[in-house]
Amino acid sequence: MSRMLILIGLVLVAAGLLWPLLSKIGLGSLPGDIHVKREGFSFYFPITTCILISVVLSLILWFLRK
Repeated sequence: MSRMLILIGLVLVAAGLLWPLLSKIGLGSLPGDIHVKREGFSFYFPITTCILISVVLSLILWFLRK
């Protein structure tokens, strides 16, 4: 369990450090991401980006277990 928590922490740190680079290539503004702008209000939920990241991380963890 402790290894998994450390691995998750390292992945989150890496994602945080790489986020400016990933946003330049379009990750975070994919079709399907919800962005609502109104006067005095802005809401952004990157649902497609979250699903894509989840699939990639699941595949990486699946390969690491084998």
